[in-house]
This record gives sequence, structure tokens and C-alpha cells, in this order.
Amino acid sequence: MASEIRNPQLWQDGRLKIDWVRHNMPLLNGLEEEFRATLPFKGKKVALSVHLEAKTAYLCEVLAAGGAEMYVTGSNPLSTQDDIAAALVKAGLNVFAWYDATPEEYEAHIRRVLEVGPNIIIDDGGDLVNLMHTEYTDLIPNVIGGCEETTTGILRLVQLNNAKALKFPMMLVNNADCKHLFDNRYGTGQSVWDGINRTTNLIVAGKNVVVAGYGWCGKGVAMRAKGLGAEVIVTEVDPIKAMEAVMDGFKVMKMEQAACIGDFFVTVTGCDAVITREHFMKMKDGAICCNAGHFDCEVDVAGLREMAVEIKPARKNIIGYTLENGRRIYIIAEGRLVNLAAGDGHPAEIMDMSFAIQALSARYLVENAGTISREPGNMVNDVPLEIDQEVARRKLSYWGCEIDTLTPEQHRYLFGA
Repeated sequence: MASEIRNPQLWQDGRLKIDWVRHNMPLLNGLEEEFRATLPFKGKKVALSVHLEAKTAYLCEVLAAGGAEMYVTGSNPLSTQDDIAAALVKAGLNVFAWYDATPEEYEAHIRRVLEVGPNIIIDDGGDLVNLMHTEYTDLIPNVIGGCEETTTGILRLVQLNNAKALKFPMMLVNNADCKHLFDNRYGTGQSVWDGINRTTNLIVAGKNVVVAGYGWCGKGVAMRAKGLGAEVIVTEVDPIKAMEAVMDGFKVMKMEQAACIGDFFVTVTGCDAVITREHFMKMKDGAICCNAGHFDCEVDVAGLREMAVEIKPARKNIIGYTLENGRRIYIIAEGRLVNLAAGDGHPAEIMDMSFAIQALSARYLVENAGTISREPGNMVNDVPLEIDQEVARRKLSYWGCEIDTLTPEQHRYLFGA
């Protein structure tokens, strides 16, 4: 067993966190039992790069119970929790990660999990897949396939696939209904405000909240802001999503207009340069900006740093930037994912569904290794409907809910013979 972590002595604190989420993730409980009995990953190496906190740790242990040799790192330096890393090492997993890693350390950790020659890749944002395709091409023949957790990662995969440069099959986990409908909307919606509220200790009611992007994550953030009593403004580039935001009861305008009004700004676009220098100059004194997209490029923190005449910490995980006009702009968690860099991420019950899809998709890759297409340009795969529905049925069963089934006559009416 190999590892590179900061403090192995923290393992007991990490174990308490993992055991807590274990008690609240019944779908993974069931899969852990099944995997332990069937060992679907026996003899397989799994490289995983996901936000390294308690729910992710439990996913790693479930895969390990299925026979996987786990090589684990984080997908964001500020979301890695050192006690969780220590607990996984104590449990016998190979972990390479620590909190607040430098860019060089972060890349070195990614390299460590790839150098083993993984058979399955579980990625969050595409860093593992990207590095495998650029610097570890000799190991690609070992890879059966992989799973991608995020919208950002899927965008990178689709670009690779369209260029016929993607070299192994990838499952688009983020596109599964049980992922984007619940994780992105309800998980992001709650965890973003958990992070903001914990970090700022300020009231949301009566404030103006600007949400940039009205995809599934943006819908959740806007919905929860409204529930907290805020006036919500949505900025968008897609006219259909903008129209949906209006019909959901939100104001829609350009960012240059919203910049003058907002008290809180949350970017959820997956794009670059959403809040820029021109917007900072229009913001009111005390405006607070944060990001809930995968990469820390949505809020131009570097540009703000260059503009500022004074920079100093305002509170743990909040930096204040004073501009020439005397106004102060505050950035939470350096513009990184606010729900993970300034919080504990999505609720356990939400990640139970998302990680159940991850685990079942990984098993699907192993079981169908000989039949999934490896033809260039045809390497991205939606999660099979039966996996999505299996996760939904398991969740409904846990809730004690029963649903109707079609009679043979109804099935014929809807679908024909």
C-alpha cells in the first residue's frame, strides 16, 4: 500500500465522518453487501479523482468491498479533507491528496494514481482523463473505461470524442436523471447555501442574490435563495433557460445590470470569465462573490487582485479586496467550489444516489468490456436507463413508496406489440 497524505494521526476523526454518512446512504449500503458477495472489481485497479470528503470516501470503500484496488486523489485542493484521507489510508486504500495542495502537488497526486495503470477511471472534472491522454498514453490499453461526474468534465469529454481523440469509453454519469435532477438541483441548491451561510454568518432574507446560469445547478441555487427570502436575479446566455427563469418567478437581466444590484453573486455556468473587472467596478460596497461551477475561472479573482489597492482576510475563507473607488468586494474560498471549499458538499442522501450510479456504471463497464464501442468518435456513453431506474426504485423502496406498473394492455397501448 502506498500513500501521500498530510497527517495519518487524524484517521479517527475521518472515520467518524465516514461512519456518519454510511448510516445515511442506504443505496450504497445495499451495493456494498452485493459487491462484497460478487466481487465485480476483483483484480481491477480503480483510479478515482473526486472531491475527497466523507461521501466520496464511502464510495471508495464500497468499490474496495467489490474487490477493487483503489488509488484515490482529490479533484480540488480546497475540498480535500485530511482526516478523511487518513481514514482511508487506515482502511488500507492508496491515497495521494492533502488540503490546500499547490498546483504542482495537486498534479503530482494525480500522476500517482495514474502511474499504477488503472483499469477503471472515476473522474470529476476530467483531470485524470486529460492527463492520461496527454502524458500516459502507454497505459491507455489497460483502461476498460471510466465515469465522469460533472458537467464540466462531460464538456471536455465530448470535445475529445468529437475530435476522435478519446481513447476509451466513458460513462456520462452527470447526464443520468438521478444525477442531474436531484444532485445538481437539490444537492447544489442546499450545499451552496450551506457553504455561504456557514462562511459569512450573514442573513440572506431581504438581500439581492444574482445567480449566473440557470441549468440544473442554477435552478437549485435560485430556488433555495428564494426560499431563504432573497430577491433573485438570474443572468443567462440561453434564451430558453432565461425564459424558464422568468416563468419560475425570477428577474432576468445582463450581468452588467445585475452587478449594480447584487449583494450575493453565485456563478454556476461551467464557463470562463462570467464575473469580470467591469462588473467588479459596478458592484456595491460589501458585495460577496462565490462560485459553484467546477473550475475557479468563473469569477476573475486574478483580475480583481490586480485591481485592488488593498487585499486582506476578512474572515476564515473570505478575502476582502478594496478597489480604488473605496468599495470592498469579498470572495469566498478563492473562487473555488463554495459548497466544498467552504462546506461539506452535498447532503449524504443526495450523494447516495449519485454515487450509486457511479458504482453501478463502473460495474457495467467491467461486465460489458467486450461489447462497449471503442470506435473513435463513439466513446461517450449515456448511463443505461435500467441503471437510472434501478437507483430510483431502490430510493423509493427505502422511502417506503410504491408506484404503479403498466398492465400488458397499457404497455401495448403506449408502445405497441
